[in-house]
This record gives sequence, structure tokens and C-alpha cells, in this order.
Amino acid sequence: MRGIVYTGEGVEVTDELAVREPGPKEVRVQIAAAGVCHSDLSVIDGTIPFPAPAVLGHEGAGVVESVGSAVTSVKPGDHVVIATLASCGVCRACGTGHPTWCKSSLGNISTPFTFKGEPASNFAAASVFSEMTVVSEVQAVRIPKDVPLTSACLIACGVLTGVGAVLNRAKVSPGDTAAVFGVGGVGLNVIQGLRIAGATRIVAVDTVAAKEDLGRQFGATHFVDASSGDAAAAVRELNPANRESAAGALFPLGGVTWAFDCVGHPAVLRSALDCLDWGGTAVAIGIPPRGTEVSVDVNALAYVDRGLIGCRYGSARPHHDIPLMIDLYRSGRLMLDELVSLTRPLDRFTDVVEEMHAGRVARGVLTFD
Repeated sequence: MRGIVYTGEGVEVTDELAVREPGPKEVRVQIAAAGVCHSDLSVIDGTIPFPAPAVLGHEGAGVVESVGSAVTSVKPGDHVVIATLASCGVCRACGTGHPTWCKSSLGNISTPFTFKGEPASNFAAASVFSEMTVVSEVQAVRIPKDVPLTSACLIACGVLTGVGAVLNRAKVSPGDTAAVFGVGGVGLNVIQGLRIAGATRIVAVDTVAAKEDLGRQFGATHFVDASSGDAAAAVRELNPANRESAAGALFPLGGVTWAFDCVGHPAVLRSALDCLDWGGTAVAIGIPPRGTEVSVDVNALAYVDRGLIGCRYGSARPHHDIPLMIDLYRSGRLMLDELVSLTRPLDRFTDVVEEMHAGRVARGVLTFD
């Protein structure tokens, strides 16, 4: 079986993989398409420490090949999106509709694969950079067969993370304003989530000026080139205060209601905080190396009701949100096909990585034909 394996020293495209049969509550899926996300690259470069060998990939869709004896929600032949959230389904967090808070859903590494005859770990409970994978039943969400799998695969991570951050975590209201730092796969989905939610001013911020057109295509109303100066000041200038006040000498006036850090860098998160209006909130989405800290004047939060919140996986409820994304896509409100900048066969993984590093793609998708 073909797949992409992190060896501890890099990655190897191999045909020396095997995967076990599904257990009673598991599903084996033949992968048709898999998006390449920066989290996969973060394993390769060491930003996310991970045991090797491991089969990478966590943004996938495919066709159910077989199911365990106790599986009831899907059957062989069903098309599914594979959520990375392997929640238990029975704890208080799951029972109250917060599966991203489930303590069983993080760090639950298992070894359903063998690589060259030796055990190999899964990654993000998914491992979709392989022709076949085994996941828990709760992760396999059935979708209509007329939705292209090359587009549907992106729902599994980038779409849920970005759109979910807006709709589920921030709960953006019509008329709110926002800045989105990082116009990549997640950032574009934050932008279109803001458009769907009715935000009236959406400022895309990136160090690559060429991303302006892409940001505007997905719903940005303004663009700030972060490489040319103080991005936070530029965002505030685009969103001025509606009246003068002496308080501006203590805390800058103007800014946005929401700021989303889709990069995962302390300087970017600080800019997200600095561009907030009074009462605004910054949302940390991007994942930096462990131990990363950001400094902020607490008075700049407490005196003017600013906030900072984290957001894991778009605070998603996959069995609710994935069908919702499909409905939004079918109605023309959610752009999926336009996110796919290029498709490449599995053995051309490095082509996709090069395009990502150059900032020329929204999302690259690997196929298994």
C-alpha cells in the first residue's frame, strides 16, 4: 500500500505500508483525496514533536471500504469526510456539544499501520496520506456522492478550522468587523466564514502582497501588506473610531471587533491584539512551537474589555458542521472548489510543499488514482 511516512529525519513516499482490519467500532476508508496542511509540514520540520515512523495527513475524504461489527452510521460504499476529532462521544464535553474539549480526543496516538514490517503511528487520528486508513466510527461523516472528493477533503481540517472559528467560537454577528492575519488555507476559510456571518469590513493581512486577489475572492474587503510596516496600525486606520476621545492617549482608538491569528507566531498574535477596537477579541488559531509566549499589557485588556481566546479545530461538532458545510457549498455560499489550487498524485508531494512555501496556493490536494 502506498503512503507518505515521517521517518524522524524527513518524509518518504513508500509502497511498503500496510493497515490492519477495522475493530468493532472502526471504519476502514479508501482515501480518494487529501489536502496538504501546514500541520503536516510542522511534523516534518519538528515544530510539532511526533514519534516516528508515522503516516501523515489529516485532511481527507474517501469511500468506506469496510466497517467493524458494531458500526451503524456508515456502510461500505459511502462517501465520507474524515474528521480528525476522535472524541469519545460519552463524556460531559461530548454530551454538551463540545467534542473539542473531550479529553480523549487529543494525544490518542495508535499504531494501526506497519511500515517495512514495523509498527507505525497514525497522525491526528487520521493518516490520510495513505491509500487506506482506519479511523473510529465517530470520525467518518457521510456526505452526498455528488460532492467532489477533491473539494470535500478540505472540509476535514482547513474549512472546519477556519469557518468554525468564526461561526462556533467567535460567533461573529452581522455588522462586526474583523482582521485576518495569514491568507493561507485556514485564513481564507476564516475570511469566507466572516462573509457568511455578515461581517461588514474584513481586512486580510499577509506579508505576501500577491495574496490580495485571493483574499478578496473569498470575501475580504481590504488588504494590508504586513511586510511594509505596522500592520496593526494599518488595520486601525482602515477602521477608525467614530469619535475623538482623550482616552486615545492611553489606548489607541479604532480597530476591529475580531482579529484572527491564523499564523501561529507571537508577533502576529500581538498584532492581532493591538488592532482590536475597545471590546474586541483576538482568536488564536495558528499553532506555534510548544512553549511559545506572547506579552501584552493587561491594562490594554482589562480597561477596555478586550479579550484573547484560543480555538481548536474551529470548536467543531463534525456530525453537525460537516453537513452544514456541504449545505453552504451546495447553496453557493461556501467556496470549496476554488480552494483547490492544484492537485498532484501522491508521489509528487514535494511539488505541493514547494508551492505552499512560495505562497502560491490556497490548498494543494493529493490524489490516489
